[in-house]
Amino acid sequence: MLNRVILIGRLTKDPEMRYTPAGVAVTQFTLAVDRPFTSGGQNEREADFIPIVTWRQLAETCANYLRKGRLTAVEGRIQVRNYENNEGKRVYVTEIIADNVRFLESGNRDNGPRDEGAASYGSGNGNYGGGNSQGGSNGGNPQGGGRSGGTPRNNNSRDPFSDDGRPIDISEDDLPF
Repeated sequence: MLNRVILIGRLTKDPEMRYTPAGVAVTQFTLAVDRPFTSGGQNEREADFIPIVTWRQLAETCANYLRKGRLTAVEGRIQVRNYENNEGKRVYVTEIIADNVRFLESGNRDNGPRDEGAASYGSGNGNYGGGNSQGGSNGGNPQGGGRSGGTPRNNNSRDPFSDDGRPIDISEDDLPF
């Protein structure tokens, strides 16, 4: 079975961080993700507003560095939970439990990750890893991110796949979205 989601969108408002009674940090934010088509004859794109939840160190990192309007990539899993509201009705909530978050735009140069591409934070897989998560508490440690390597890459004969999955430098102007 597979439950994996990758989204790229913009935050609709600043993230909200809280702590559980056990002292575990949890941050929630909503990502606006454009649909790949326009509606009717108006040529306006519609968007989906998707709730995102992060846990532990990843939650603290997101609360500290993400802001409204920031272009962000989220990797995680879909979770559906339910509860009974004050009126006794069952309410279902579908959300993304993120284990890897990438900041796709550089933030304020004084208080955010300083890079020109993507900073990656999370407990995700591959080279960003801190292991797998269990239960509903996904967390992670800031790792990787920023530029890969310390020198500019001007050698065009270099193998473009030799980075083994590490983040690459790419100008925001070169992105198709």
